[in-house]
Amino acid sequence: MNDKKVVEIKNLIKRYGARDFQTTALKGIDLTIYKGDFIAIMGPSGSGKTTLLNILSTIDKPTQGMVMLDGQDVTRISNKALAKLRKDKIGFIFQDYNLLDTMTLQDNIALPLALDGAAPKDILARIKELAAAFGLEAQLRQYPYQLSGGQKQRGAVCRALITNPEIIFADEPTGALDSKAGKDLLQCLCKVNESGQATILMVTHDPHCASYAKDVYLLSDGTIKCRINRGNDRKEFYNRIIDLQTSIGGDFA
Repeated sequence: MNDKKVVEIKNLIKRYGARDFQTTALKGIDLTIYKGDFIAIMGPSGSGKTTLLNILSTIDKPTQGMVMLDGQDVTRISNKALAKLRKDKIGFIFQDYNLLDTMTLQDNIALPLALDGAAPKDILARIKELAAAFGLEAQLRQYPYQLSGGQKQRGAVCRALITNPEIIFADEPTGALDSKAGKDLLQCLCKVNESGQATILMVTHDPHCASYAKDVYLLSDGTIKCRINRGNDRKEFYNRIIDLQTSIGGDFA
């Protein structure tokens, strides 16, 4: 395991509502993500997994606790510094792709670097590298409406990776895909993770999706109940995830 800490959270607490009517979504969570990790967060509905993702990815702020990202406490920096951190260090993958319909796939992938003023030749070289890794060379000149769901999601992953972020946050990345497209995407994510190009934290309800991660953390009632490691056998890992889901109970959908 690489010993570089990409994200570290300590005693993370998140409450919603007024003082007399508060709901505590997260109850003192500690978690460290190292460079090269591929982590899946699972849990029943209402367990706090989406809240945790939103706080880790700087979309939301905790009520209490520390969130270190690339050595900076994101709860204490200015909005300007936070915006720069998001731009330079974080990549996002959403369930609904978020590609711009009026731009080709190539331009969609290029957008983060283009907005950052990178040289066109450098942008093109990076696009070609990512398109080859994700099997999208033939689709670069097409528009999103001309692409399958799997191609759009792989394009969204390329866009997330183009700036070489410290970490990728993925929210149900296979949720809108059929089984084959989902499998293709997960295999691509494993490939870029194992090659050292991406540290990934993924929230998913799907045990098949989670089984591609290196580690799975199960949340329940705002706390981390357990962590399991994949090892070398993904099928056996999948079965252990199913067993843990059953033992914890609740609706994982």
